[in-house]
Formats: sequence, C-alpha cells, structure tokens
Amino acid sequence: MVAAASAVVAVGAVTGLVSALDSGPDGGDEARPVVSESPSMAPLPAPSFPSASPSPSPSKRATKPAVKKSAPARPRPTTKAPAAPASTGLYRHGDSQVQDWVRANRSDPRRPLIESRIADRPAAVWFADFTPDTITSRVRAVTSGAAGAGQVPAVVAYAIPGRDCGGYSDGGAPDIPAYDAWIDKFAAGLGSREVIVILEPDALSQTECLSGGQRDDRYAALARAGRVMKAANPRARVYYDAGHSDWNPAGTQAARLRAAGAASAASSDGIFSNVSNFNRTADEIAYARRVLAAMGGPSGLGAVIDTSRNGNGAPADGEWCDPDGRKLGQAPTLRTGEPGIDAYLWVKLPGESDGCKGRPGTFTPDYAYELAD
Repeated sequence: MVAAASAVVAVGAVTGLVSALDSGPDGGDEARPVVSESPSMAPLPAPSFPSASPSPSPSKRATKPAVKKSAPARPRPTTKAPAAPASTGLYRHGDSQVQDWVRANRSDPRRPLIESRIADRPAAVWFADFTPDTITSRVRAVTSGAAGAGQVPAVVAYAIPGRDCGGYSDGGAPDIPAYDAWIDKFAAGLGSREVIVILEPDALSQTECLSGGQRDDRYAALARAGRVMKAANPRARVYYDAGHSDWNPAGTQAARLRAAGAASAASSDGIFSNVSNFNRTADEIAYARRVLAAMGGPSGLGAVIDTSRNGNGAPADGEWCDPDGRKLGQAPTLRTGEPGIDAYLWVKLPGESDGCKGRPGTFTPDYAYELAD
C-alpha cells in the first residue's frame, strides 16, 4: 500500500492494533496477533513477518524501506508526566503484544511508562487473517468480553482480496465470493451490543492496482459487507476507509466511498481516517468533514480518527516508517467534543513497528518507549 492511510499488515506503517487470530491448530477463541498470507496474492516485495496489527500504508509518496536496527532507547524517569486517564467507554481487549511484553518484563525500567500509557489503553482488535472456520468465535470472544464489561469494542475487518496491492500487507481472501462468506461469518460474531467496525483500511484509498472490473467488485463487496454487519447487529457502527488528509483529494475519496455504499445508512455510519498515520487531529477533522460533505448521505454520518501516534504530527520529510520524534496522540475516547467526529481511536497500536525499528507488525519496546516518553 504505497499510499494507504494505514499500514495494516506491512504496507506502509504497521497499523497500531491487536490482530485477533487463531491461537493454535485447535482454533480456539483466544485472540492473537498474527497475519496470514493468501496463496492467491502476488509475492511480497520484501520478507513479511507475522503482525499483531497489520499496517496500512501511510503516505502516497512513501517508498518501502529495508528493515534496519535502531539504537536502544535510554529509559528515563517516568514520574514527570502522569498519563491521562484512559477512556472508560471503550473496551481494552486483554490480549495484545504490548500486554504480553509487559507481563514478561516486570523489572524492565521501560515497563511502567509503556504499561500506563500504551498497554492500559483501549485499542482496536484486528482480524487480518483469512480463517473462515474460526472467525465467528474469535470476533465473538472480543464482543462478548466487551459486553460483559459494559464497554464498546473496536474491531478491524481486514481480509479484502488484493489487499495492499501485493505489498507488505498482502493477504486476505482469495476472491470476492470467499470474502463475502468470510464477512457473513465475521458479522455473526458481532453480538447485539454496540461495536465499532473499522472496515478494510486502505481498501478505498489504494485501488491503483485494480482493473475497472475489480474496483467495481470491491465496491460491491464493501457495500454488501456493511449491510450484512448492520443486519446482523443493528447497533454495530460501521466505518469506511477515507484514507487521510495527505492522500487522495476529498472529492476523489468521497466518490469511491459513495460507490462502496458508505453514504447509505443501510451500510454505513461514516468514515475513518489516519489509520497508521501521523497527521494531526485538527487536519484529519477538517479533511473528514470535507469528505462527508462531498459524499452526501444522511446527516448522521460521522467520522472516527486514529490518534495513536499523531501527538507531534507527521514528519516534515514525509517519512512514514517508524519516524523519529513522534508521540502518542489523544487518548481513545467516544467523547471528542467535535460535531460529527464520533471517536478518537487507537487503531494502530503504538509500539508495533512499521518495519524500520523492528520487524513489521511486531512490538518493539524501544519504539514504544520513545512514543510514550
């Protein structure tokens, strides 16, 4: 995904999230971060690694770098700036790479800061593999856990055929009929309580590798996916890919969104932006409002924005792969105080590398510490 707004599996910036995947050959309900390849996809341009949260692409001008080592961060005192309280309305799933690291490294001097500012925050849970036999139970494990806590989960559906145009985040369903069946099973796990669905990061922002017929098929599949999810759970809030403010023009993105059913209340609650990217929240709010205005559709359509790593905004040089000097953004919340902006979410889990400070999609404590400090 050279121009994607998020780099979910390894496309430009591994999206900061938790991938809910199989726990093992028995196909249990445990959500685990792994990304599986689809045999029908083109070969990756570079080696791909299992990813807890796939990474959609960051900037349309970005090129994919080689993996490089980074110097270890020097832990500093963690008491100088207490972390803001995390939202009580959004659900924090109990299984993620950062939580695994915290549990395994209690004596690490970086642990208190990483735990309080990243591991303890609600984050989206990614379903980035194509495993039809277990997808319902794994989605249900997340939504039922959230229901028991009286909170709202955010889940990411990421298995569209032709994902990432054959890039780092390659994978997904082998074809549209298989994807439709996967979506049916995904929707069956959504339960009956409120749930936020981030539907296919980059699927509408990055279409240059598709033929005209393939684009039409993708639009139809996404429109159907929204309808199926909202029919399965009328309280599901489904959001479609709007890229980000440095990618496609608002009018271009709005036309794609309309074609994919995002302007219809039967399929959609609105759009999402900035997944795995670094653009400032104010820029994304302005962009989201332009896209929504150009889309048309019901007045109730809104937007959610990924604020996981945008505390310092995007780097001036356009670097997207684990750029230095970035910080955590606004804590996840359902109360943004901004009309039409439904939530700030951590879709890309901070500390999961884009592929430069660690292997793509893997939790990298030095990077996490740098973002949190």
